[in-house]
Amino acid sequence: MACALLAGLPVAAQRTVVRNGDYIVAVVNQELVTAGEIDQRLERAREAAARAKQALPPEAELRKQILDALIEERVIVSYARDGGQKVEDPELDRAVQNVAAQNQLTLSQLRTRLRDEGMDYARFRANLRDQILVERVREREVYQRIRVTDAEIDQALERQRGQAEADAELNIAQILVTVADGAADAVVAARRARAEAALTRLKAGEAFDRVARDVSEDGNREKGGEIGARPASRLPDLFVDAVRGLKPGEITPTLLRSGAGFHILRLIDRREAAAMRVTQTRARHILLRTSDQLSPQVASQRLAEYKRQIESRARSFEDIARQFSEDGSATAGGDLGWAQPGQYVPEFEEAMNRLDVMGLSAPVVSRFGVHLIQVLERRNVAVDTKTLREQARGALRESKFDEAYAEWAKDLRNRAYIEMREPPL
Repeated sequence: MACALLAGLPVAAQRTVVRNGDYIVAVVNQELVTAGEIDQRLERAREAAARAKQALPPEAELRKQILDALIEERVIVSYARDGGQKVEDPELDRAVQNVAAQNQLTLSQLRTRLRDEGMDYARFRANLRDQILVERVREREVYQRIRVTDAEIDQALERQRGQAEADAELNIAQILVTVADGAADAVVAARRARAEAALTRLKAGEAFDRVARDVSEDGNREKGGEIGARPASRLPDLFVDAVRGLKPGEITPTLLRSGAGFHILRLIDRREAAAMRVTQTRARHILLRTSDQLSPQVASQRLAEYKRQIESRARSFEDIARQFSEDGSATAGGDLGWAQPGQYVPEFEEAMNRLDVMGLSAPVVSRFGVHLIQVLERRNVAVDTKTLREQARGALRESKFDEAYAEWAKDLRNRAYIEMREPPL
């Protein structure tokens, strides 16, 4: 029976010990996959499906999926170990403490339990170190594979600008000369001449509001034709397109024709949307990395307990983060510093954005694990072009991560030594 204490340690990171009655299913580089591991993971999948009331594929198919997953994990573990990366002892100590906490044990009790189950403490730490290396190498290698071109950034920014234009607030004045539906050509020509005469007066320097009161035939004529400030999304596309290149105070150089008649527009004011400004957030978090043996549900329960302790002031956020968070920010009490929109994975950022300052989130699941998030500060700052491009690049990189990870894992597997073993007779 495999050690039950590796609550924070995926099976992939455990150096396999073949017990009596077990047998090797596959050899992956220098790592082993055993039938016992497959059976254990199969049982956990059944338990998780039962809790979630979800159906599982047929057992033969599920067993193959589990075997493929274990082989992929072994490939990544061996690659991480061969890469020469190091995990410093303080980070490893925090991970060990987290495993003890997940099993409701002190460190001394953890050592005793490991000894009783036949696992050397040094080997336990080595296994845990491997798991941390896997996460580190995975992030580094996958991000190196992702390519974001300038053309993709340009397209993203163009979409952003389009959205900003739709959200911009425009104050427009108009002079409208109406044309009835189905009017005869002669009537249309006369109405056009009236509008052209008004445009000539404006170009000669006459005040827009005066000409509007004299000529305009809409409900805003007594206000000098001023429609009032409105979001661009609530204005006709004809108007928005016509004033796009105007500066405040300028008029459209030619008449506009719509179903209502002929228009002359003057841009009074344009208030840009916040696209050129961003709200930066300074947050902190406590991260528990999930694994095959630490489910998101269990991690969420632990973080919910941490939240209760923080809210009751039994313990501080910083102390819990320093002791249990499995992230490089742990030494800083979980402080992540100031971040731009798009800097974090979407599920983390969406939860963070819903919080008030000093608010605590519910446990949030991401591809890194499960987080407890607290917002410390927010500020609104202007964004220069360089920052906008970097922000777009980061968002595009995140959107490509899953595909890049799948390609990386497939490439590693293709280059690995994999030997499948037949069951013993």
